[in-house]
Amino acid sequence: MAWYRQFAGNFVLALLLTAAPTTHADAIVDWNIIAGDAVTAVNMGTPPANRVLAIAHTAAAAAIAAAPADADSAFVDTAIAAAFRRSLVQLVPTRAAAVEDAFRLHVAQPDATAIALGERAANDELARHAGDDIALLDDFRPAAAAGEYVPTTTPAFPNWARRTPWHLRSADALRPPPPPALTSDTWARDYEEIRALGARDSRTRSAEQTAIGRFWEATLPPIYHGVARAIARQPGRTVAQNARMFARVTQAMDDTLIAVFDAKYHYRLWRPVTAIRNGDRDGNDATQRDATWAPLIETPMHPEYPCAHCAVAAAVATVLKAEIGADSDVVLATNSSFARGAERRWPDLDAFVREVSEARIVSGVHYRFSTAAGRAIGEAVGKAVLAADPPRGEGKR
Repeated sequence: MAWYRQFAGNFVLALLLTAAPTTHADAIVDWNIIAGDAVTAVNMGTPPANRVLAIAHTAAAAAIAAAPADADSAFVDTAIAAAFRRSLVQLVPTRAAAVEDAFRLHVAQPDATAIALGERAANDELARHAGDDIALLDDFRPAAAAGEYVPTTTPAFPNWARRTPWHLRSADALRPPPPPALTSDTWARDYEEIRALGARDSRTRSAEQTAIGRFWEATLPPIYHGVARAIARQPGRTVAQNARMFARVTQAMDDTLIAVFDAKYHYRLWRPVTAIRNGDRDGNDATQRDATWAPLIETPMHPEYPCAHCAVAAAVATVLKAEIGADSDVVLATNSSFARGAERRWPDLDAFVREVSEARIVSGVHYRFSTAAGRAIGEAVGKAVLAADPPRGEGKR
């Protein structure tokens, strides 16, 4: 399924992401790419992949903060590498050999003290999240009358909200209001919009809209982290600044998915493909049934409301706005594994967020009201991360 499965083309993207930069940034950026490649290579589900990146980046930021004030760059880079290596070997064990190879490539002269510091930071974070396995429990109960057949594919991550968030008071702290009633004008409006615009054979969707829909079918962390790397590579930034930024971004992404999956399985709203094929059963005379309707992209295997992509984009943008300000001239860009490594660019973070929302509508998987609810969650999570004093892994270095 598109939400939690990535295809073989991801290996092409991994090469593109690794080869694309023309200038070296720092060890944080290098290991961000390595970690992204690791979760991509094993087809890890999107929520678990975000958890992995959050733990690894938080450990790296904590290692930098704990380093001696007079530590040189080689010491700091080794501590970063050790934190990532320990985190990734533990959380993505089938990629252990590749991670060890990357460690040897990036640490020419191992410093035992720096390695111990990085591993200690990683072990601390791993211990804090040791109980997260409960989120992978599969006890979803399909709604069906006794004896009635229902499709047997298991929905994705029904218990993800049972995890402990990084910064939220609880998984349901940001639960949005219920989606619009099926008899409402809002429901009819957004239903008809996606029925026309999001259909696989739509006659109203433009070529550009189709391109962004395909682009944002990718969901794993690298598609968002490319935007953060565009900032991390700006001249004058330090490795400590980038470590704090990526710790905040990844924690925000992780908390956002906890909040979103809480709402999804609380409301269990039907996806457009289900609603449109049952348009004569929603009690709304303004909705037209289409018995053979199919979306542009594969429908993710979890409930519709709210839009997760929209929430994650808003969370990332909220954190990055605090990093670069509103009037930055940074060119924001990233690549997509579902578009053969194609790149898209945006003049500012608001344009980036708007595109993600539109992409999920034109691809036929989210109603417009759901994109708005998702953005509200993401913005709130981003603000919660920024308000933490200090966020996990940050120090005064």
